[in-house]
Amino acid sequence: MTIFQAVILGIIQGITEFLPVSSSGHLIVFQRVFGMEEPALTFDIIVHVGTLLAIIAFFWVDIIAIIKKPFSKMTGLLIVGTLPVVIVGFIFRDAIENNFRTGIWLAAAFTITGILMIVSDRISTGTKAERDITWFDALFIGCCQALALPPGISRSGTTITGSLTRGLNRETAMRFSFMLALIAITGAATLETVEVIQDGARIEAIGTMPLIFGFLASALVGYLCISLLLKLIKACKLKYFSFYLWGLAALILVDYFVINRFF
Repeated sequence: MTIFQAVILGIIQGITEFLPVSSSGHLIVFQRVFGMEEPALTFDIIVHVGTLLAIIAFFWVDIIAIIKKPFSKMTGLLIVGTLPVVIVGFIFRDAIENNFRTGIWLAAAFTITGILMIVSDRISTGTKAERDITWFDALFIGCCQALALPPGISRSGTTITGSLTRGLNRETAMRFSFMLALIAITGAATLETVEVIQDGARIEAIGTMPLIFGFLASALVGYLCISLLLKLIKACKLKYFSFYLWGLAALILVDYFVINRFF
């Protein structure tokens, strides 16, 4: 992998992790475009850590508040909301990594995410603030996050839509979604880091400098995109991502059935 490729993929990760279009799905698409195979998963986790840093920088006030009160209701809600993704990820991790990277699946997943964006914009604005989130709300939103484990299904898209369905106001929906993401990405990064340490060849196969530049690009771009998403959610303009996702799905299908270049 060249530094240029790493920066491009880092920028893509920074944009797509927070906008409701699926970062994992886009990384697969562009890795195919660049002709990359393994060790793609190692690079994926590095740029995910970059976006983790962006979340910490953007929501540092919320994070410090939780650290100061580790036994608060919000801490419990985040734990409950994280349980579904931990359970599903533990049981089906290998199946997800090996069986959901095909062109047919990505086209279907992008189409589903596009539908979710239409639905989310049509949901009436709720009135629940953070203090009003119930334990069932947290579990329901957590299940929505678990549904987004396969690439192509947007994590932010599913959790925000799930939050709005449960009556959270739009700003609270976004903040709770990203606090869940903070825990999920941290857990995934920790697990992958252990595997990388055990197999140093995976780092050597990519190169240290591409990893560094990819990390920095995803962190910087990700931070900018969080504020953009908040504005779009408040303005009910997530539906515009649907047209992009459906167009991308159509291109993937054309390649899969006709061109056979990338999938």
